[in-house]
Amino acid sequence: MAAVEFPFRFDPVSMPLRALGISPSSAMVTVHDTHLDVRFGPWRCRTPLSNVKDVRITLDYDAIKAIGPRGSFTDRGATFGTSTVGGVCVCFHDDVAALTPAKLHPGLTVTVQDLEGLSTLLRERCNLDA
Repeated sequence: MAAVEFPFRFDPVSMPLRALGISPSSAMVTVHDTHLDVRFGPWRCRTPLSNVKDVRITLDYDAIKAIGPRGSFTDRGATFGTSTVGGVCVCFHDDVAALTPAKLHPGLTVTVQDLEGLSTLLRERCNLDA
């Protein structure tokens, strides 16, 4: 199977992220045959597809909580956010590095343009129930 790329959705409110090196050319989710690779400017998260435990779409974020590279104190999840429309939350069996190599996260939310497409492809390639 070929690798499939999912670009991030960039809302106007996310334009200041360019100062951090986050732009349409430096932010992408790529689903490969064996692994998931997420680039978000200088940040990167890479994990085997066998580590994906669950995938869900979440909607309607507050910009103050969703835009930029974010960590949650509540659930320790990470967000790579460029849009308030919604994102795909990917949960993992084993925590992954996303914000720093030393900080591990049980989930990563990404605000790609095609929420349904990424969610469906991950469910198929990871053999997750719908």
